[in-house]
Amino acid sequence: MNKELENSFVTELENNQNIVHKVCRLYTNDQESHNDLFQEIAIQLWKAYPKFRREAKFTTWMYRVALNTAITQYRKTKRKVPTQDYQSVIYKIKADEYDGQEEQRIQLLYKAVKQLGDIDKALIFLYLEDKDYGEIASTLGISEVNARVKMNRIKNKLRTIINP
Repeated sequence: MNKELENSFVTELENNQNIVHKVCRLYTNDQESHNDLFQEIAIQLWKAYPKFRREAKFTTWMYRVALNTAITQYRKTKRKVPTQDYQSVIYKIKADEYDGQEEQRIQLLYKAVKQLGDIDKALIFLYLEDKDYGEIASTLGISEVNARVKMNRIKNKLRTIINP
């Protein structure tokens, strides 16, 4: 791979690494797993980058690779006993900036989303990232109508999970 392509990839990954971190947060429960998944996604992105045709936005392509990698890894490690990293529970935020109720709502949402299936989890993630249905459909390889229908079903599932 030439140096120009390598520099282009590194720049794109650095500028959009928050996407990968968000996917990792959704599919992992502790910092070590998060780091492992981040590394695996970065490797898969690197391997696929020379074939990236720029027909879609880089971020759309990145979501697709990241989500597919996360789902594949999730299925491989499904049988592991779930653990939680102690450091992920401790927040180093100034007391005046911390909104406990907001944090509880976010944690409740993440807990509910983790109960969804792999594709549903990916779809709600993209929706929460303010992606339009066209981009969601393109990223997940489904029709826009299917994305809308699935989203309505997911919203109902989440309501049921959060408010039984």
